[in-house]
Amino acid sequence: MSSSKHQIEEIVDRALAEDLGKGDVTTEALIPGSQRGTGSIVAKKAGVLAGTEAAKRVFHRVDPELEVQILLKDWARIKPGSEVARVSGSIASILKAERVALNFLQHLSGIASETSRYVEAVKGLPVSIMDTRKTTPGLRSLEKRAVKVGGGKNHRMSLGDGILIKDNHLSTLRSQGLNIEAIVAKARQNVPQGLPVELEVGSVSEALEAVEAGADIVMLDNMNLEDMRKAVKSIHGRALVEASGGITMDNVRAVAETGVDFISIGALTHSARALDISLELETQ
Repeated sequence: MSSSKHQIEEIVDRALAEDLGKGDVTTEALIPGSQRGTGSIVAKKAGVLAGTEAAKRVFHRVDPELEVQILLKDWARIKPGSEVARVSGSIASILKAERVALNFLQHLSGIASETSRYVEAVKGLPVSIMDTRKTTPGLRSLEKRAVKVGGGKNHRMSLGDGILIKDNHLSTLRSQGLNIEAIVAKARQNVPQGLPVELEVGSVSEALEAVEAGADIVMLDNMNLEDMRKAVKSIHGRALVEASGGITMDNVRAVAETGVDFISIGALTHSARALDISLELETQ
């Protein structure tokens, strides 16, 4: 999952409009535009770096004459004191861009770092850590890229990327008299060619029904470990198996050991703690 230059520009422009729409009255009242300096962007906590391109774009959108040096690229393992980047030029411009640039770096590095912890927790097992669509509105492309930076994989980018029949779909269709076999058949009949069909289940019997109906992927939703093991054994490689719901650092390895192929975790994007990164300014 990559973020195009155009996508980054759009996201950065919205963020700057939000923060600078009325100008920076503090800086404009106190700091002359001619005063120059250098800001060092420094990590305060250990983690995985992400968001450098967005941060660089922020500084250049505020002032194209700012000189931005990215010293560590995305994917870098950083520790307290690591200098991530350096920006030189008008202090007023640096101050106007500082908060938005750091917001991107802190938020996206937090996602990459959290993802990395989950990936490390299942190291050595044949399973992939995946994100979900539980993303910040407007930031999905950047957040999903940060998941990849942390070593995870992307689930659907949008609703158009695959058939995923969830509980509310099932209840609606069952009210029309359709069972799982008929639901999967209907999806298969109407799905654009090549897209996988995934079905969410809450029990071992439903998992078996789903695979026998021809689902490509079976999502085990909020199942306990014993039922996950039973479901994986029943499916016996006839479909890919995804575990979802209630996944934490405390249980993710146990979930992986049940034999599932994927573990999807909404918390990677909706609850990751921002990584502490700051800008230290030196005047000339």
